[in-house]
Amino acid sequence: MTCDIQDRSIGDVLELLIEQGLDGTAEAISILLNEAMRLERERHLGAGPWERSEERQGYANGYKKKALQSRFGKLDLNIPQTRDTDFYPSSLERGLRSEKALKLALAEMYVQGVSTRKVARVTEELCGFEISSTQVSRAAHELDVHLQQWRERPLGSFPYVVLDARYEKVRHGGSVIDCAVLVAMGVNESGHRELLGCSVSLSEQEVHWRDFLLSLKDRGLHGMKLFVSDAHEGLKAARKSVFPSVPWQRCQFHLQQNAQSYVPKQAMKTQVADDIRSVFDAKTPEEAKRHIELLCKKYEQSAPKLAAWAETALPEGLAILALPAGHRRRLRTTNALERVNKEIKRRTRVATLFPNEASCLRLVTAVIMEISDEWSSGKKYLTMDGAE
Repeated sequence: MTCDIQDRSIGDVLELLIEQGLDGTAEAISILLNEAMRLERERHLGAGPWERSEERQGYANGYKKKALQSRFGKLDLNIPQTRDTDFYPSSLERGLRSEKALKLALAEMYVQGVSTRKVARVTEELCGFEISSTQVSRAAHELDVHLQQWRERPLGSFPYVVLDARYEKVRHGGSVIDCAVLVAMGVNESGHRELLGCSVSLSEQEVHWRDFLLSLKDRGLHGMKLFVSDAHEGLKAARKSVFPSVPWQRCQFHLQQNAQSYVPKQAMKTQVADDIRSVFDAKTPEEAKRHIELLCKKYEQSAPKLAAWAETALPEGLAILALPAGHRRRLRTTNALERVNKEIKRRTRVATLFPNEASCLRLVTAVIMEISDEWSSGKKYLTMDGAE
């Protein structure tokens, strides 16, 4: 029976191509896709229609119509449905991923100020079918909804959270200002990284950081053992207000950079960097404290401002010494988020200037969501079980 149906489908395709030539390509492809999806459902269920089989995994549940644009024209598809099983045709899975990538490209062009008419022309050249300016606007709107859902998705337990900010130029009230883009990265209990969310606002002041951290908390963020960030005063105050009991690790890379501004002579800078590195390379808090005391004593005469700064600032970079040794190297700095910020910059520098905060948030969210999806299916960032 199955062979008879397949033969009939192929016969229908050949008949269409004989009668209509290339004009019948879209309908022919629709027939073949529909037949392929139907056969895939049979394999998934382990049985054909009305067939009794001990290997049956579920039951067919009709079809759902879907119109899909392609370079050959509109495809009228009948997507097979199942009852009590999770099934979706693999051919359309690939199509949906392509459709998602196309929508992202459309939205990115739209965000960067390319007219909807130009976007439609580019799409027609690339894909072989026309997309109207209305469809471009609709794609951007649909993406906005999708991105908002991602930004508001529930969170869970993340032992480690890294925070950082960068700036993008945005037009506001007739002038151009630098908007703060806040980004949070978490390492979950399985050891995988995930970008938790982002926010765009007119400043990096405490109120912006506090609202951002409160939004993460409201979404269910919990289980933190350590925050890692730079020492921005607004961030420090907001973190203490929202998560007062969670230890904080100040980025060691930024500490090294900050130290150089207190070095009075160029010739001293290399030696100062080496002395600070000996503090950060300590294996225990006691060893690190001893190195800090030696450093302060060494420079109290030749660089008194450096010595005074080091006495209070360097201990802020030692919270990782309370962590398993295998976790310290990757949590001593904000470098993981610095790389994310570089990717954001690569994608936003083409825009140069955003027309508003919403357009900036749209593109930044799309970029970090893409990165986070890659992380979740990639290698573990940290080994959480049996870490020493």
